[in-house]
Amino acid sequence: MDPILSPHVPELFITLTQRFGLLLAGGFAIMTFAPLDKVGPGRSRPLWATALLVVMFGLFGILGTYTGNFVFQSFANLRAMGVITAGLFGGPVVGAGAGLIAAGHRYLIDVGGFSALPCGLATLSEGILAGLVAWRFPDRRLDWATALALGLVGETYHMGLVLWLAVPFTEAVELVRVISLPMILINAMGAALFVQALRLQLHFRDLRDSTQARQILSIANQTLTHLRSGLTRSSAQATAEIILDETHVAAVALTGGDMVLAHVGAGADHHLAGFHVRTMATRKVAETGEPLFVRDRESIGCRQPGCPLTDAIIVPLRKGGDILGCLKLYGVKNRPLDQTRFELAKGLADLFSTQIELEEIGIKNQLIARAEIRRLQAQINPHFLFNSLNTVASFCRTAPGQARDLILDLARYMRRNLDSSRGAIRLSEELEQVRSYLVIEQARFGDRIRADIDLAPGTADWLVPPLLIQPLVENSVRHGILAREEGGLVRLSAHAEGDHLLVTVEDDGAGMDDDTRNAILAPAASDLSPYAPPAPPPDLHTGPHPGQTCADVTGESLNDGIGARNCNQRLVQLYGPSYAMRIDSEPGRGTRVSFRIPRQQLQ
Repeated sequence: MDPILSPHVPELFITLTQRFGLLLAGGFAIMTFAPLDKVGPGRSRPLWATALLVVMFGLFGILGTYTGNFVFQSFANLRAMGVITAGLFGGPVVGAGAGLIAAGHRYLIDVGGFSALPCGLATLSEGILAGLVAWRFPDRRLDWATALALGLVGETYHMGLVLWLAVPFTEAVELVRVISLPMILINAMGAALFVQALRLQLHFRDLRDSTQARQILSIANQTLTHLRSGLTRSSAQATAEIILDETHVAAVALTGGDMVLAHVGAGADHHLAGFHVRTMATRKVAETGEPLFVRDRESIGCRQPGCPLTDAIIVPLRKGGDILGCLKLYGVKNRPLDQTRFELAKGLADLFSTQIELEEIGIKNQLIARAEIRRLQAQINPHFLFNSLNTVASFCRTAPGQARDLILDLARYMRRNLDSSRGAIRLSEELEQVRSYLVIEQARFGDRIRADIDLAPGTADWLVPPLLIQPLVENSVRHGILAREEGGLVRLSAHAEGDHLLVTVEDDGAGMDDDTRNAILAPAASDLSPYAPPAPPPDLHTGPHPGQTCADVTGESLNDGIGARNCNQRLVQLYGPSYAMRIDSEPGRGTRVSFRIPRQQLQ
């Protein structure tokens, strides 16, 4: 081959740099699209997400080939920046998969070409190497210096393979002489910049999620007192005004059944409270129970001429298994809605559904058959929810991921506490409630609360009454270990003995005296008559827990002892006096509560 026909190295630098910029911009734009926007490095991903990353980065590697220059019957290309980024971002599987796609394409378009084999091998090796580095050093996944080093090493290895495997050798030498420096430097810099761009994108996404979490918590705190009275026109109006003020959307509406309970903002002149729902989209959500994001006037289905509403987010509000109504956010032409608002609305709907279910407590308290659940539910008070929400809010800035996990734990805890319709449940389900409670309290009090759960094999499916064990753990935490400045350990164990499940909850906390223990174990008036009010709870508090405020104690001490007392009464009512709890405790020496549950199908 005549060297005179060879492209000059500076020209190759300029061409590859221009195409590298376009490739980088395209790749960054693709990563902002859903569902890739929800995929991140180091996270457990479903199979479809891993496959999607493999295909996307593999296609990105193929584009790296086509955006290169044809030089000496070979390609000066930008494949390496794509496959190296794939490995660092997605790990070994994504790196190897993307490398295989890009390498296979390179080989197939030039079968028999003198550099096809070494180029394909180099691309595959770079993807695998980057994935292994991400797996071995997870803290270096999105580090630009690591990507730069991998690019330099990988492309140098690439040139070495061309010299070793390409035939004839003289053409391989000439090819490497022309393309080595541009490819090594530009692919290395491209990988570094691509990784840094992804790092910035994830940072902005975390900031967005943190802002969204703070918005949800702020709205939940403000609307709690309104929705505790149920979803009425007055509570809906107050709630809609709060959401409108916090989210700055064009309009907010709440419906109940087929009626508009409140509508504030744009369109309030004809979307009137007290009238039937005007939009077809709202009726669809009420029927299907599926959230809906409609992006045009026709899909909203308002028949009023000149209605300013151009897009809408509609999410259902649930009460148990029923659709109680809908929360609706509206956009207008100069203030459209987006996906972030959609996620915000769904999060608000989940919290509102939990808040609305609090209203069920008053109704269920009147049911004679659920007298024992009524007394347990009396422990659920706004102070616990406020304290938990404030704890979550404190994590939003420093640890948004942990804040999101705590919100889920709180939702699970509240939902199970409010569900009095369940009969017997598996022990594993009750322990999920215990773990959710402990996670929330450990977030509030840190290392002062330590827990150990020992579940013997074969007991996870044992049927137990709901809300039987968690209140005992809660008593151990509140009145046992938190009464000590240094905190302590609460231990829960369960194992089978014959046809009985033996459950023990113990702590190394403040303990209790004989009068307190006898008050918990004493038969209640409601054991004799379901119409009698519950006996006053024993006083297990002598003052605030260390780390609690007076407001905490004022709110929570109203329910002292109700959990343990009700658990004992429920055991006696369900199985007879021989199944009453046993309490071993002395002041300053901790408390041990144990009881038995027979193997049978509970009704």
